[in-house]
Amino acid sequence: MRIGDVARQAGVSTRALRYYEEQGLLSPERTASDQRTYAESAVERVRLIQQFFTAGLSSRTILQLLPCIESATASPEVFEVLAAERDRISAAMADLEAARGALDHMIHIVSHPTPEHCPALRTTPWGPYDAVAEAGAAAVSQR
Repeated sequence: MRIGDVARQAGVSTRALRYYEEQGLLSPERTASDQRTYAESAVERVRLIQQFFTAGLSSRTILQLLPCIESATASPEVFEVLAAERDRISAAMADLEAARGALDHMIHIVSHPTPEHCPALRTTPWGPYDAVAEAGAAAVSQR
């Protein structure tokens, strides 16, 4: 199959296929004129690679996992890699949830300003009554 055919059937761009090749995830044959040709199984492999990317895995991690998929055997290391990736994603989700909570708090403050959170609400535009300043002004006006 030609690169355009694989891309169309797998639902990806030809650029994605070239990237997969650069990362060692996909290995096409080359014709005498150096054009890529793919086995029929390449479409299924590309769809699998897409599932791994959708799950948040990097191309380096996918490269580690593909031999296990191809041999239909999973070593304890594969489960460790997948568990570590799940933990990484869970931590990122927790960080995003905390950021969303902080943003919700800021939205509430902006929507309902109080003197506690808004310095402009703490003082009047003309400033607080200051007896010392008033006495100074009276002395100047008497001169």
